[in-house]
Amino acid sequence: MALRGLKVLELAGLAPAPFCGMILADFGASVLRVDRVGANADLDCLGNGKQSIALNLKHPDGVKIMRELCKSSDVLIEPFRKGVMEKLGLGPEILLKDNPRLVYARLTGYGQTGPFSKSAGHDINYVGLSGVLSLFGRYNEKPIFPVNLAADFGGGGLMCALGIILALYERHSSGLGQVIDHSMVEGTAYLSSWLYRSQKLPIWGKERGKNYLDTGAHFYEVYETKDGKYMSVGALEPQFYENLLEGLQLSYEDAPQHENFEKSKELFAKKFQEKTQEEWCKIFDNIDACVAPIMTLTDAPKHQHNLERRSFIKGEHGIVPMPAPVLSRTPGKASGILPAPHTGEHSHLILKKLGYNDRDIIKLVENNVVQCFQKSAL
Repeated sequence: MALRGLKVLELAGLAPAPFCGMILADFGASVLRVDRVGANADLDCLGNGKQSIALNLKHPDGVKIMRELCKSSDVLIEPFRKGVMEKLGLGPEILLKDNPRLVYARLTGYGQTGPFSKSAGHDINYVGLSGVLSLFGRYNEKPIFPVNLAADFGGGGLMCALGIILALYERHSSGLGQVIDHSMVEGTAYLSSWLYRSQKLPIWGKERGKNYLDTGAHFYEVYETKDGKYMSVGALEPQFYENLLEGLQLSYEDAPQHENFEKSKELFAKKFQEKTQEEWCKIFDNIDACVAPIMTLTDAPKHQHNLERRSFIKGEHGIVPMPAPVLSRTPGKASGILPAPHTGEHSHLILKKLGYNDRDIIKLVENNVVQCFQKSAL
């Protein structure tokens, strides 16, 4: 796989950092998650295919082990607020001196500088500060946040993975690692570059919920079907709108594309209520109208298109997506089919590789420096 041989350390967290590590693991990297002693690893549903060592980084011996791990690693992913790693004695100045080739990725909400750099936050806060949340929502309603997809995963973990790949690529010529200061606010804003740059186009210019792409237009909307399911309509271009009207058995006079949006919405809503989702699919699967069913997480893997492309695979958490994009020679392999590690499951193995003997490891466990997972006797 594309990242085979890459050694990654991922300091345990939730959502963004595990997703970043998952992407690297899916394309072949060896990812070691550094858990806290006593932590509940079950909260991390993106840990499949990784290993786990549990360390007490507030203990000098735990810090020593972490530094040893960093000396032989290519990448470190850390999700803590500004100053936490420095307080532990694991800041980039120290670790890059130990290993000048290390790519030190700092994945935080607000970045390492600025008045919010030490503040707590979640996806909704980062999307809000990015300016993007102001665009999401219907007319005369408050902004609606897109679950935790935009900042945690798109602007967070995915964008950080891109930064890591860029730093690794640059290392080929310089031989040196570097620090990645990745703010999820900035990642979300950058992810939304088209939204920022397109505000003077005709599709925008009105209040939230009154524009083409934000639920204002009848030809870019979600409609409920007779059986309580939904269809997505995205017939922006005239030729697709023509085909949409054909599928709905309506004339242009019934619903002009750029007039009477609310009246046309009501008409479309009534039409879509006349048939089930399956019946509409039979019509629009054969018409190029930018109409597609809205599938549930259960139904999406069963759709004929996704089945043919093998877009999903059965994993530990049920059906999971295959890695994307698809590479022709070195495609990824879904880590979701592999078991997720228990906290400290690989502590003994990793410590042995670092040169610790059994007596050393027992002492570390007794001193609460390390946790080794023990399978329960049946």
